[in-house]
Amino acid sequence: MNAGNIGFMLICSAFVFFMTPGLAMFYGGLVRKKNVVNTMMTSIFIIGTGIVMWVLFGYSLSFAPTSNGFIGDFSWIGLEGVSTTDGYTEGSAIPNMVFSAFQMMFAVITPALITGAVAGRMKFKSLFVFIILWTIVVYYPLAHMVWATGGVLGLDGIGALDFAGGDVVHISSGVSALVLCILLGKRRDYDRANYRIHNIPTVVLGASLLMFGWFGFNAGSALEANGLAAHAFMTTAVSAAAALLSWMLCDVVLNKKPTLIGACTGMVAGLVGITPGAGFVPVWAAVIIGFTTSPVCYMMISYGKKKFGFDDALDAFSCHGTGGIWGGLLTGVFSSTAINADAGNGIVYGEFAQFAAQAAGIGITLVIAVVGTLICYALTRLVTGKIRVDAKDEMLGLDITQHGESAYPSFNGLE
Repeated sequence: MNAGNIGFMLICSAFVFFMTPGLAMFYGGLVRKKNVVNTMMTSIFIIGTGIVMWVLFGYSLSFAPTSNGFIGDFSWIGLEGVSTTDGYTEGSAIPNMVFSAFQMMFAVITPALITGAVAGRMKFKSLFVFIILWTIVVYYPLAHMVWATGGVLGLDGIGALDFAGGDVVHISSGVSALVLCILLGKRRDYDRANYRIHNIPTVVLGASLLMFGWFGFNAGSALEANGLAAHAFMTTAVSAAAALLSWMLCDVVLNKKPTLIGACTGMVAGLVGITPGAGFVPVWAAVIIGFTTSPVCYMMISYGKKKFGFDDALDAFSCHGTGGIWGGLLTGVFSSTAINADAGNGIVYGEFAQFAAQAAGIGITLVIAVVGTLICYALTRLVTGKIRVDAKDEMLGLDITQHGESAYPSFNGLE
């Protein structure tokens, strides 16, 4: 261990933390004026709950070594026994406490991604309870299964590759977002043809902050300042850039004009797509992953939502769930042992086993996310009663009815 690695990882942890306020800006700009405060609050409150839960018991449940491969125990409750000098595993380049700090930021932003799917129609107290339950029921077990020593889905199990959160972060939150928005039902006052995003500059700022933080998200997942971190940094940039361009192309081909919202959404989709394979695939493959992730997500947003009839308000599933699944599968196509010795060679190198492991890991993640969300939804109803706001509150907007605040005090309309 050395100060350079520790400093690098603490900076990366701060980068990942910055993504949650960035997500609040991104989501906040996409909704109507009457729901801005509520939408941003649904990301910001998780900074509080996520960090406190992580310190009290979350890190222990996620990463404490156990023999079951599914969930940790309470041996590190309150971070007792989490060393500031010894690593999480033997040979680690950073202390266990630094690793815990880095992973803590993932536990904060992941449940926040879900909130975009239910914007404008879920009671805040119900969402508060649901997010706490979901973090315990879905996130902590998945983090253990994929990333912890002895986890059944990761390198010690079936061998599914997830460099920085394809399964654990994006697929879990995206699929859970889909289930939750279906359970809640569609927005009452939503007219797709006449819907107007209220603040495009805020969306651009939020997307830019997300990309800024994503460099820490992916490069930091190398867990030390080394060549693999540099590789993950570059694949992250390349995939985001390629996806931005391909989304613009989709806009031009299908709608005759490139849009700024589309460019930002494409950039985020490319970041999602490369996350599982950032440290496993060649840089040239990141171009393909990014360039193909945008059309897949674009089709889900433009046609899938209408075809299947779900109201994923801010496209949490359409970008994070869909993009995470696509990126996870393509990791099994392009992964290379020459990039990372922990990876198996993908289909382009003549081997199929790694792709099969990716598909299995994604399938198991889907089941955990769906079942876990149904459980958390049922428990939330028991605790809070009715989960959705009534028609009057939805018409007035959740800023006033749930928080007594307005993002724009001079604004008196219902847009």
